[in-house]
Amino acid sequence: MFESITKSLEAVFDRLRGKGRLSRENIQEGLREVRTALLEADVNYKVVKDLIQRVTEKAVGEEVLQSVTPGQQVIKIIYDELIKLMGPVGQPLTFQEGNPTVIMLVGLHGCGKTTTAAKLAKLALSKGRKPLLVAADVQRPAAVEQLKVLGKQLGIPVYSENGGQPPLLCERAVEHAIKNGQNTIVLDTAGRLHIDEELMSELREIKERTKPHVILFVCDAMTGQDAVNSAKEFNAQLEFDGAILTKLDGDTRGGAALSVKAVTGKPIRYVGVGEKLEMLEEFYPDRMASRILGMGDVVTLVEKAQAAVKEEEAKAFARKIKDESLTLEDFLDQLQKVKKMGPLQELMGMIPGMGTKMEGMQVEEAQMKKIEAVMQSMNKAERKNPDIIDGSRRQRIATGSATTPHDVNQLLKQFRFMKKMLKQMSTTSPFRMGLPKGVPVGMLKGKRK
Repeated sequence: MFESITKSLEAVFDRLRGKGRLSRENIQEGLREVRTALLEADVNYKVVKDLIQRVTEKAVGEEVLQSVTPGQQVIKIIYDELIKLMGPVGQPLTFQEGNPTVIMLVGLHGCGKTTTAAKLAKLALSKGRKPLLVAADVQRPAAVEQLKVLGKQLGIPVYSENGGQPPLLCERAVEHAIKNGQNTIVLDTAGRLHIDEELMSELREIKERTKPHVILFVCDAMTGQDAVNSAKEFNAQLEFDGAILTKLDGDTRGGAALSVKAVTGKPIRYVGVGEKLEMLEEFYPDRMASRILGMGDVVTLVEKAQAAVKEEEAKAFARKIKDESLTLEDFLDQLQKVKKMGPLQELMGMIPGMGTKMEGMQVEEAQMKKIEAVMQSMNKAERKNPDIIDGSRRQRIATGSATTPHDVNQLLKQFRFMKKMLKQMSTTSPFRMGLPKGVPVGMLKGKRK
């Protein structure tokens, strides 16, 4: 996520940190490079211009804190301004008591509305609600079938009709929900261009007939400024309440995430970070700013871990890290749990300083399966003590896992690296790890949630 912009900004910050004293000239030179990096990341031009102006005013006139170099101070200012740019935190969904809560999704074709509708319904289900999915996308016949398949996976009913007008269909869906005790309704409307007056008028009629409690604009983060410009026009015509960015896991630039709030004035409520139905996360500006600046996102990583690992298991694992008794047996067990937390590429990007270092490393699901196969091909003694794996054992393990001796070597190398990283993390404050090199903890006190 955001690899290209993070890499560019890290290069600029390394140069700033290398200067013992910053003048107005080299501050402005550094910020010119920041501006170039942001524009290359497809951030809205006006947003970049305003951001650089604010940072320049603060950086040039700022008194340097004790024990903080001027370069670090500039990084801190940019961090704060990015949080303001993307914030404040959007309110999470609140559900009505009594009448059903109606959630209306709008957006362009192919932005991921149908999958997002199912993700929101799953979220409502986890809150003890009784959701109803409404297949209001009659423009694309496959959308109705797709929603039915997703609804079946989740055990959530789907309301649909053969033909008919979407405004009437949505109105009848609300009546159906009231009769059947369903208290959360998610309307999956058809994708459309904001210049199509007839279809935009249809959305306004749906809004009038169903009185949605929240309207969310769903946009594909990978389309950058196209998504932001569309969001601006949709908001002008429909007045939505917030945005959901989809496919954020595949967005290397970050233009949409950095621009949509500033351009529309509406917060990003949720982000889609994968195709699986549980991969919908609340959006936190401070965490996103931290990741963009290469500082990782320890808070989200910890939250994901807490959801996947029981407290007793985590304590036992921590003890093994501390006394350096971690084995491949433990590694295999943890790998099974990590798979529940999301794509490994995303998780590694949350570890401070690891985001750009993951470039070129294979961390796809196929690679995870290969790693599992190699470990499962080992006997118990080999998993407990990998140092006994010699050439003949390596060949046997490779044959048993349908891999090569090189793959076995790679796994052992990764395991040793992981042990080293975990040992380092166990002796370092997670918050300290979330800061750029050399930045005192006190600088960002109170900034994280």
